[in-house]
Amino acid sequence: MPASERAIELLTAAADAAHDKKAENVLAFDVSEQLAITDAFLVASASNDRQVRAIVDAIEEKLRVDFDAKPVRREGAREGRWVLLDYLEIVIHVQHDEERAFYSLERLWRDCPIIPLPGPDGTISGTTSAPGSTSGTASAVPGSPPAAVPGSASEATAG
Repeated sequence: MPASERAIELLTAAADAAHDKKAENVLAFDVSEQLAITDAFLVASASNDRQVRAIVDAIEEKLRVDFDAKPVRREGAREGRWVLLDYLEIVIHVQHDEERAFYSLERLWRDCPIIPLPGPDGTISGTTSAPGSTSGTASAVPGSPPAAVPGSASEATAG
């Protein structure tokens, strides 16, 4: 069962708020087939800790005001390197660029469909695939080469 309509609405609003604070590489994944605990992930990044916190604050405010939604769990806000907001239907990850490159959630969830989101300029992102990826699924961090995921077929041929 694909992500719910409410999850898509929350993702879209969260992405808009993230873009307003100059978040980079905002992507959404439909993880509803892989996880029973949530429908979708939103991943965004920023170049410094202060910007990570500003993005998180903007997302929380937007979802609270527009949807009366409050996170049931909030982790990492003090450090400002990787903040996780759990809204049950969606989980939002706002990461510092270094954490984003190191943990590469895009690789971990690359088999999940990407949910198209409006970009900062109003164009829809996530409707095209990166070279070498399956249409409609995630690829590695933009600008980085594909890497093997532990336990995957590509790991056996990597290295």
